[in-house]
Amino acid sequence: MDGVLAVINWLQGLGPTVLLPIVIFTIGLILGAKAGRAFRSALTIGIAFVGINLVIGLLCGDLGGAAQAMVERLGVSLDVVDVGWPASAAIAFGGTVGIWIIPVSILVNIFMLLIRGTKTLNVDIWNFWHFAFTGSLVYAISNDLALALATAALNAAIALFLADWTAPGVQDFYGVPDISIPHGFSAAYVPIAIPLNKLLDKIPGLSTLDADPEAIQKRYGVLGEPIVVGLVIGLLLGCLAWLGDTSVGNFGVQLQKILGLGINLGAVMLLMPRMVAILMEGLIPISESAREFMQRRFKGGEFYIGLDSAILIGHPAAIATALLLVPVTILLAIAMSALHLNRVLPFGDLATIPFMVAMIAPITRGNIVRGVIIGTVVIFIGLMIATGVAPLHTAAALDAQFVMPENTAQISSFCDGANPLTWVLLTFGQLAGWIGWGIAVIIFGVILYFYKQNESAWEIAAGGPKPEGGEV
Repeated sequence: MDGVLAVINWLQGLGPTVLLPIVIFTIGLILGAKAGRAFRSALTIGIAFVGINLVIGLLCGDLGGAAQAMVERLGVSLDVVDVGWPASAAIAFGGTVGIWIIPVSILVNIFMLLIRGTKTLNVDIWNFWHFAFTGSLVYAISNDLALALATAALNAAIALFLADWTAPGVQDFYGVPDISIPHGFSAAYVPIAIPLNKLLDKIPGLSTLDADPEAIQKRYGVLGEPIVVGLVIGLLLGCLAWLGDTSVGNFGVQLQKILGLGINLGAVMLLMPRMVAILMEGLIPISESAREFMQRRFKGGEFYIGLDSAILIGHPAAIATALLLVPVTILLAIAMSALHLNRVLPFGDLATIPFMVAMIAPITRGNIVRGVIIGTVVIFIGLMIATGVAPLHTAAALDAQFVMPENTAQISSFCDGANPLTWVLLTFGQLAGWIGWGIAVIIFGVILYFYKQNESAWEIAAGGPKPEGGEV
């Protein structure tokens, strides 16, 4: 038993850039790809994720610094610390539930494929931590490992459903064929974004406003190009963070930081799509092998490769929406704290906002104004959730022997701590234990049944392409 746990911990320690190529290579061989082709694909995908993570690191570093400066200038003081997703992932994997999450999630995926409950083969093993996090909160409430694992398994199954539901929209909008996104954080906002987008359709002015990056570029020419949009947003955020703040130095130093942020965010807008293009080069052979494999075993069946939503966040609509939401988030946190609705100081996870909006963008067809409106609503909800689950988040951290920040009584995160799907599953477990879990399973089963009865209509609502001939 100890040997198995040691192997699981070792695999988790590899991180996504090493673990994912190993998984892709193994799956490629299982699907019948030639060893050399599978190896090259896996290596290309690993290198692409290294590039993506470098760009994300550039984004997180600069955006985090600007956000911290804005928080300090506004004098925000809230007693629940946002420790960020790396800490949350460490808590999730390091706790009692995290030890079991990889085999449990793989078994759920296999079962769902066998009963044709999903078309997604989730190779994004690193992000199984989202499911482990949900289970860890349930374990903190119930001290029942079986219930915690069952809840984590249900979370994994729901993520596969959300991946299938949004796959046509994601593929069409982002230009990534045969891909789906079973990401436990990004996918959770889809059920909120769809009705909100329908509501915006009924509001005069907003219903006809064309504000996607292509329309902006067409109207403003070079000033509307993604790299220029990134530059402008970076300059605006930099001014909010540092302009006139003598604590960082004189005007010359302030201007250096502002210009640096502008150039770096422009670089993110240019580099991220190119890293994704390298990733797609590696995925094509695996996708072809997967399609042939499914056609041999399931007549007429489709098959998606489930990946991290990191491959989406470089799209101009997603990144521009996310950057505009950074000051919105800070202002919301302050306003909500005055109303006693929020105690979380958003900082560690502000750079995860692109992941939050990545699967909202296809629903709004890249409309940045709609994305900001919907994003504001989900952030408002998320801050309340993060505040509510902070005691359980802290208990899960103690179970994982996480070293708490100095002088901190409670922690949370803007990533999974604010996740509405995690909160819903946690509420079922908290209110009724195994009975609540059973009710949640029945509800999920009913939703999955109705989805299977009319997949095309559901997929159009999630931003999928309309069939030839227009409306359904």
